[in-house]
Amino acid sequence: MGSLATGGGSGAVAASAHAGCPRFRATDPMLTGRSRRALAEQLGHPDTTAGIPEARWMRAMTFERLLRNEANVSRLVTSAHGRVGLPRPQAVRRADAKVSRDLTRAALETAHHAALKEGASTFLTSLSVPFFGLPEDKAEQATDIRPDFAVVAPRRDNGTVVGSWLVMGDAKDYERVRSRIGDNRLLKGFLQVALGAEAAKQWAEIPDGMSVHDRGVLAVPRNSFLQPTIVAEELKDHRREVRARVAERVALLATAEPPVSHSSSSSTSPTDSSGSASPPDVPDEVLAAWVNHIEAVFDPQSCSTCSLFNLCRDQLRASDDPESLLVELGIAAEDRPALFGLLDGSGTVGPHVSQRLADVVRATRNGRPLRTGRLRSDPVGEPRTVDVILAKSDSATLGVHGMALRATDPAGNTAPWSSYTFSAPQAPATRRHVMRLLGEQLARVMTPADPTTGLAAPIHLIVPDSPTADLLVSIADSLAGIEINRLRWARDLEAGRVPLTYDGEPVDMPEPLDEAARLAVSFLLEEDRARAFVSRTPIVVLRDVLAFHLVPGGPLVDAGRLDLLTAWASADPDTPIDHRAVADAIADSPHTPGARLANATSDAIHRAMPKPGRSGRTLRTSPEYRRLITEELHYKTTVVDQAVEALSFIPASATRAIRESFEGSAQAVWRRRLDYRANDLVRFGRTTRLWRNNQVELFDSDTQADRLCTLLADTCVATDAAHDAGVRDVALARVVATNPLQLEVASRRIGEGTTAMALHVNGQACIEHDTIELKEQKGSVQLRGMPTGVFEPTNDEDDPSWYWTTTVDLDAFAAEPTGEGTEILLLLDVELKQRPAGAVNIDRPTVDASNAPKATCTDDSYHEDPQNHGFCCQNHESREAGVSDFFAEQRAQGLMNPEVWPPLVDTDGFDVAALTQPAVTTVDETDRPPTDLTMDDLD
Repeated sequence: MGSLATGGGSGAVAASAHAGCPRFRATDPMLTGRSRRALAEQLGHPDTTAGIPEARWMRAMTFERLLRNEANVSRLVTSAHGRVGLPRPQAVRRADAKVSRDLTRAALETAHHAALKEGASTFLTSLSVPFFGLPEDKAEQATDIRPDFAVVAPRRDNGTVVGSWLVMGDAKDYERVRSRIGDNRLLKGFLQVALGAEAAKQWAEIPDGMSVHDRGVLAVPRNSFLQPTIVAEELKDHRREVRARVAERVALLATAEPPVSHSSSSSTSPTDSSGSASPPDVPDEVLAAWVNHIEAVFDPQSCSTCSLFNLCRDQLRASDDPESLLVELGIAAEDRPALFGLLDGSGTVGPHVSQRLADVVRATRNGRPLRTGRLRSDPVGEPRTVDVILAKSDSATLGVHGMALRATDPAGNTAPWSSYTFSAPQAPATRRHVMRLLGEQLARVMTPADPTTGLAAPIHLIVPDSPTADLLVSIADSLAGIEINRLRWARDLEAGRVPLTYDGEPVDMPEPLDEAARLAVSFLLEEDRARAFVSRTPIVVLRDVLAFHLVPGGPLVDAGRLDLLTAWASADPDTPIDHRAVADAIADSPHTPGARLANATSDAIHRAMPKPGRSGRTLRTSPEYRRLITEELHYKTTVVDQAVEALSFIPASATRAIRESFEGSAQAVWRRRLDYRANDLVRFGRTTRLWRNNQVELFDSDTQADRLCTLLADTCVATDAAHDAGVRDVALARVVATNPLQLEVASRRIGEGTTAMALHVNGQACIEHDTIELKEQKGSVQLRGMPTGVFEPTNDEDDPSWYWTTTVDLDAFAAEPTGEGTEILLLLDVELKQRPAGAVNIDRPTVDASNAPKATCTDDSYHEDPQNHGFCCQNHESREAGVSDFFAEQRAQGLMNPEVWPPLVDTDGFDVAALTQPAVTTVDETDRPPTDLTMDDLD
């Protein structure tokens, strides 16, 4: 298999995430005569962050191979025609330009004549088109734009072929996370397509009569088998943007005086085989001076994929300018002036700055983490939880090298970690094994529901980071889709029909899900539906939990790693922490706490991974492969243990019981789905528009309940809300007199009769006091004993303060007696209950009552009344049998693929391969990724 033909010049203009940085633009390879990666190494700051893992590169090459496979070419050309609004192709040809400008010119000419004379469409791969808009002396130095493919199709006028269309395309092996490809990735991909389209439009040597189409296409994976599918988009706006980017580049070339132009090599440096200018012989100090005089726009998060990241960061670290530290931390420019007081010794913080942001600067300067003071409302380490750790494979979208998990049973007993290594990380059998293991642990922690109320204590999965949750849910989504298709095909066999895919091809019949795997898949899909609800916690991200309670120093993005948080949490309190030393040690570690692997470890595992034998069967795992996976899992489990230990010293909040009650009510609906096998295999993306519309009111009640719980428990959040001019119901008050209690309130909403509840008194959360009583009710949780009251005006018209008579003494809720200057955070306009006096209700979030079995449903409800129970408790076996019969009727009438035109879009996109369709389930050896490319070039 040949090497991947990446986008060439596209990486320097339209598709770059760093195009807004002056230093990035000024180090254009056409100016410096070398790649940015080579430039960074020459200047003594080699790139260690932006490389491409070998397995990830292999996956990109595998996807390109599938794109070129004969079995896929006709499908892709036909799909491209349908997506851009062209008639069905009469014949399909293919050609390869081998990344050569001369061969591209010849192939376009041949394809154009084939369209005119035969009405044929051509699938053309590995094009090379000259960069456009550059001065003549620079044009030949620029790397050509290299679209992965294009489609040349007949252009008709009233049915007569009058020319040809050139539809530009690009291949992107984007991972589908929870069945979706991120919009930002698609946008970036279509910018690359637009660059190729604009270059072709301005290339004088394309055939006469060939027009560049206004729409472009991306080939992206349809599923985990990397089977390519086509998505299309209008390119007018994208082409306008790339023209503007190119104009900026041309202006830079005209005005800049880089050292290349002063070197002995001059601007006519010879070019290497790739078309890039060979590096001129420029002294390092001259080159360094050229780069250093250009100011960089540094962001520690987005800049990490730039080859100059280490160079820019090291310069910030060496600077004596206090603002450089704030830039290094990743604090936005508009927030920096308000934080200078924390650096010059005055300690003052400007208004409207997040308290957490100020705490990050304090922790960095002092070398000690800050505690938020918030008590715990999470279930980490509690009964009925399962801790899950994954080591993700870069060679497959849903690949798993290894897994570790443990359960804490209902009695509170935590089992030791169990670790597993998978010899075929990208195989469907591995995904089933992962779900089976997880389902067995979930079954251990589940308790029976109360027969009178139908409620049971909720269960939770604890994962170290969000990518772990995304991978688990994506695997569950894939297996659910396979199971739904299997049920449909089982009906086909029962009815004597040949099972067919959505595209009408014979199927590879999958195995049924066993009960343990079905339990795990169902629960993970419940988490997928719950993502829209902020109060729902079927899956708990451990990093987020620890970040609620701990503010580390250093760049904000570093706090995204659980191991960095645990390093700060477990540090010696008597020894200040050097945030740079800690961050560098974590960054240099060969291991990570989450699902994704460090590049070096990914490469080592990829080389040691078992390879297919001659028979096609995977060989046995090698000791080296098992050792690498075991070490990786050991590091991850150690970090999780440290995080759980750090959390164990923080007392539980009263809001934990409230949140658990809310989650238990919601999971009761999931349990009914599981028991009736009804709608439990439906992911959020496959739900009906009616169902999604019905969730709007649920979202509102869920958001309100979660927000109130957070305001009650977290002083920092409540303080920020009080300072936010857009928040009207939270206010900061100061005591100006105590007998009677008189408050000065920073809010214009206070009037006679305004009701309020004290959330925090001098930084102490009132709800955490032991006198507060929580009473669960059917539709709410009632708080009794909270300080509430009604505002009344004073007798002095010039006095801006108000009398506030509380139901309880405020002295009980603060470390010191209430006096003049005491600060109180108030929640305004609360509804006070008369019995008991001053009680406040937190309304329960409304649970899902559509497309889910109701509490009144029984096993016979659907059979006895299918009309009224068709959307709640009809099981999947019955529902999918009906869908199978409907599809068969549609095919018989010629209303489904491949008969209908334009082709119908399979929005499900399930991971099911046709018997006749090529699929990738094994890994081939391949070349290592080029050293001059970064992840920006692939993504």
